[in-house]
Parts: sequence; structure tokens; C-alpha cells
Amino acid sequence: MGKGPGLYSDIGKKARDLLYKDYQSDHKFTITTYTSDGVAITSTGTKKGESFLADVSSQFKNKNITTDLKVDTNSNFLTTITVDEPAPGLKTIVSFKVPDQRSGKVELQYQHEYAGISTSIGLTANPIVNFAGVVGSNTVSLGTDLSFDTASGNFTKLNAGLSYTNADLIASLTLNDKGDSLNAAYYHTVSPLTNTAVGAELTHSFSSNENTLTMGTQHALDPLTTVKARVNNYGKASALIQHEWRPKSLFTISGEVDTRAIEKSAKIGLALALKP
Repeated sequence: MGKGPGLYSDIGKKARDLLYKDYQSDHKFTITTYTSDGVAITSTGTKKGESFLADVSSQFKNKNITTDLKVDTNSNFLTTITVDEPAPGLKTIVSFKVPDQRSGKVELQYQHEYAGISTSIGLTANPIVNFAGVVGSNTVSLGTDLSFDTASGNFTKLNAGLSYTNADLIASLTLNDKGDSLNAAYYHTVSPLTNTAVGAELTHSFSSNENTLTMGTQHALDPLTTVKARVNNYGKASALIQHEWRPKSLFTISGEVDTRAIEKSAKIGLALALKP
């Protein structure tokens, strides 16, 4: 973790990545190429059941300005322009999607030794305004995430979070869904040499009085191969193995089974990412 508390989205991120990142039940193929002038072009295809989705994106970098262009099979065209550090610690992001006229947004991110702020506003007559702020240090931080819809005059998001980090442990507590759900997450590094870690996430819904507990682990079999596994209190068990068969090129196979209904077919996901 870098110096300072980071952004609100960083609260609980290590545990979320351990428990959910790279797990999938679809078939996904991604290939990235680079032109002679350094433009990155990425093509992605995903098979979801009987449907096939695809998109093509390109990325241009000029000094501290990065421009991302993306078009998908639904004829959506997304543009994102990122200006990195026009002033120390500041990042500006402008994004919009065609033909969605309400998708335009300007976001400012600022990271300081004792604070991290991210604020955005929609580029419409009655925009949605979002503010997420964290204060503290790289050990203890406290933050909030708010969204206000100026058209209806209502808050659409009211979240708060607390994070604690030391050398090998990260714990967080967040209140989400306008106070309806409480989430506690835990991440512990067991062995840095083998990238072995364990994590857990407990979510309690006040409206339904239901609890969801997910526990997981990861371990590097060798410098190029990582295995992960997770299970929740509803009997859903998942596992994956990811191999970097060449630099930046990854092959991932993951599976999920419902231990309370073994007769159902297991879900198998495949992902292949190729980079030169």
C-alpha cells in the first residue's frame, strides 16, 4: 500500500480481490497488440451461455494524458480521458458514452499523506453528484461515500467505512445500502514468499436479518502459477488455477459447485489473456 490512506474504493479491496477477482463462469478471450507508435489495441470476446459479447478498445498515451476508446457489440462507444497529476496528487478523469447522453461525467481524485478524495459530477442539466473521502494514514483510515441525485433531490448512496492495516493484516468495516447492510472483511498474509493469504467477508442485512459469510485462500505453487479457493455459508465452493505461461499472458480456469445440490452441473469458466 502506498503512502497515505488511499481512496474510499481501497477500503476492503485486498479481501475482495482475494475472494472474487478472476473467478468466472464464462469463457473469455482477450488479446492485446501494440502499434509502432505505442498505441495499445485490445480485443475481448466473452461467451455467456448462448450469447457472445465482444468489444475493441485502444489506449493512447501522450505525456501525462491517457485516452481510452472502446466500442462493443451493442454499438456503444465509450471514451475516457485521464490527466495524471496536472498538480501533485491530483488526477482528472472525463468519460462519456455514445449514444447515452446522460453518461458524461467529470471526476477529480486527490491523494494526500493524510487524505484521499474522489468527487464526480454528471454532465447533464440535473446531474448525479458523488463524493467519496477518506482521512487517516496508511494504518488507520475512516471514510464515506455519498451520491446525490439533483433531479429527485434524494441521496442515492450513503456509505461509510473504516480500515485498519499493519504489516500482514488488513481489516475493514463498511456500512452500505443506506445503512441496511454491514460488511466486515479480513485479509491476512501468511507467507509473502509463496503469496499465501487467507481472507473472509461477512455481510449482515438488517432488513432481511440474513448473514453471508465467504472465506477464501490463495497460494503460489511456483512463481508463475497461483491457485485460489473460496466457500460460503450457502455451500457454494469455488476454485481456480491461473498460470502465466509467458510474460503478461495468463490462462485461468475456474469452477464452482453447489455442495448442497451436487446433482446440478458444476460451472466452469475459462479465460485467456494474451499480451506481447
